[in-house]
Amino acid sequence: MALLRQDDRSLDDSLGQSSSQEDDYEQQDLRPSFYAHVPSVEEKRRLWIQNATVNTMFIGSWFFFAILLSMYNKWMFSDSHFNFPYPLFVTSLHMVVQFILAGLVISIWPHKFRPDRYPTTEEYGKNAVPTGATTSLDIGLSNLSLKTVSLSFYTMVKSSSLIFVLLFAFLFHLERFSWRLVGVIMLICSGVLLMVATETHFILGGFVLVISASALGGLRWALTQLLFQNKKMGFSNPASTIFLLSPIMAVTLIILSFFIESWSSLLKSEFFTSGITRTIKTILLLLAPGVLAFCMVLSEFYIIQRAGMVPMSIAGIAKEVATISVSAWFFGDELTPLNITGVAITICGICLFTYHKYLKSIQSTIPLDGHGNPILPEEEIALHPRDDSTELDETSRLTSNSADNLEIHQVVSNDILRT
Repeated sequence: MALLRQDDRSLDDSLGQSSSQEDDYEQQDLRPSFYAHVPSVEEKRRLWIQNATVNTMFIGSWFFFAILLSMYNKWMFSDSHFNFPYPLFVTSLHMVVQFILAGLVISIWPHKFRPDRYPTTEEYGKNAVPTGATTSLDIGLSNLSLKTVSLSFYTMVKSSSLIFVLLFAFLFHLERFSWRLVGVIMLICSGVLLMVATETHFILGGFVLVISASALGGLRWALTQLLFQNKKMGFSNPASTIFLLSPIMAVTLIILSFFIESWSSLLKSEFFTSGITRTIKTILLLLAPGVLAFCMVLSEFYIIQRAGMVPMSIAGIAKEVATISVSAWFFGDELTPLNITGVAITICGICLFTYHKYLKSIQSTIPLDGHGNPILPEEEIALHPRDDSTELDETSRLTSNSADNLEIHQVVSNDILRT
């Protein structure tokens, strides 16, 4: 009986010590065992399939709105169609529309999209302004180039953005260096080049605009991913990010438009001086695509938040393949056997990249978040502070209880053995 009472006291003391240890974790906001978990292969495979399905839905949404917007831009700025010669002005209006729509989304669903806090002036200047400026320059220069180059030539040169994306991903340590990844990227780029290899009408000015937009695009996505990784500045979800970035993007584009495009000629052009009906039609054509742009950017940000900048860019190449196909059908562009070969190589490269990401996820030996992406130990607690009122991601739900129990059982077992 004495031995039993002693064992009971040891067990009570052990449970009390483990409870005290858990309280210490809560007071210090540490608790590594509650979040640090390496899922089994079956868990990783199930999570990968689940998140790949969700990501595919967002990519499909992005494809839909991006292709519609690309077709609109080509129709809007082309000499043979609507021929509106002020692409920077139009894009700045789209940014204003995005700001308004993002504000409406945050107001209607504040519990889901309103951040806990907004960035200070210093934080906004150091983080949001560079991201917004590079984003607006990428979009603005891309649209400006469509005035002088064909959609095929634009796609060929813009595919180089994938190389810049990979370069900045390595530079900012957003992607671990891998020769296999580099090889897949080169394969995809070669496929895109073959896809538009019959394009012979080279325009130096258009080439400079597109290659500059490509470099800015790589920097843009790197800075955007860094924003999403910092959860303490208000960039916690795509809607709030659009709300915070669109003003600086609009201002940047308005300044560029003012110096590059003649606003006096704009107001005196036939688009605004040919009667009230023509003016209203022009205004609607300028503003309505801002809704498409908002939906497209919202999808983009969800993809980059869930998957990262490199998968986002690979999906962008797939979007360009779809755009070329639609352009061939809508604008009558012909695809030669060489072009079709390039499409096939590009699709093979995209499939190889998907397999590369799958293997990387399955072979990972560090904790994964709900999206199947690696979590650095020092980021885990900072990004996911314990809050019993919030819903855990799937990995945490599957493993947190077992991890808690395992730690307590280990403490109890060790104490019993010592007694």
